[in-house]
Amino acid sequence: MSGICLIAALASGFLSCVTTTTCDLSHDDAYTMEVFDLPAPGARDSRATEKRLPGPLSWLGRHELATLVLLILVPAGVWAFVVLADAVTEGETESFDERVLLALRNRAVVSDPLGPAWVEDMGRDVTALGGTAFLTLLTLAVSGYLLLDSKRHAALLVLIAVGGGVLLSATLKLGFARPRPDLFPHGQYVSTASFPSGHSMVSAVTYLTLGALLARVQSRPALKAYVLILAALLTFAVGASRVYLGVHWPTDVLAGWTAGATWALLCWLVARWLQRRGQVEGYATETGQAGNGRRS
Repeated sequence: MSGICLIAALASGFLSCVTTTTCDLSHDDAYTMEVFDLPAPGARDSRATEKRLPGPLSWLGRHELATLVLLILVPAGVWAFVVLADAVTEGETESFDERVLLALRNRAVVSDPLGPAWVEDMGRDVTALGGTAFLTLLTLAVSGYLLLDSKRHAALLVLIAVGGGVLLSATLKLGFARPRPDLFPHGQYVSTASFPSGHSMVSAVTYLTLGALLARVQSRPALKAYVLILAALLTFAVGASRVYLGVHWPTDVLAGWTAGATWALLCWLVARWLQRRGQVEGYATETGQAGNGRRS
């Protein structure tokens, strides 16, 4: 039981780290200067100083803290998913999963979840926010906006990030082939395997990626925090609704959150690298004008 609690705490803690790290990633008011490789107004150009620094210090000077944290969190997320998947495969989480699902059921009529009927209806509405149709439309809408704003590479990056997350989710489901919960009838049509939760994973990829993208163009820290917290809450709500409706084991959702957040972090790490190379368009946050991401 202690091992299961450790896994749950690890996955939940990792999601918290994702939100914090993504906030650091988007809270870069000097982003325009970074993309165009220009020194800040009134400041000395640090490039000449970097040339006089030893190798490791020079490397650290070119890579801010957020990138280093991403380099740590991506393998940490992979490790967390592997640990959780191993526990599920070995059957160590079976008792935990069953107790959580049954705790959310009406003891008199086990097929009904706790709460009045309108709560169940709301759960169905929330779970639709992580459905394939809605997330596809949302991704296409954002990509279309970026294309109209002459951000072709950024639009392509969004499509690759979300599309890659969908393919990764489908591949993992086929690989583990975990059966859906069968403790009670849940009244939901499901056609795929249970582990990891596709709704949880793809919603994490989509909302965290788009949230970080939107936070990039906000100049006020409060707005950045609002956007990122909203993205994290949407991700949490979708995953929680899957457990409440009884269509997924709790560990399916934890695995989906972990895998989705890790994939989103990896995509943003690649995006930062491409932005430095001038291959992905950036935003001039101080002036509100879009930059083309190329060095002048």
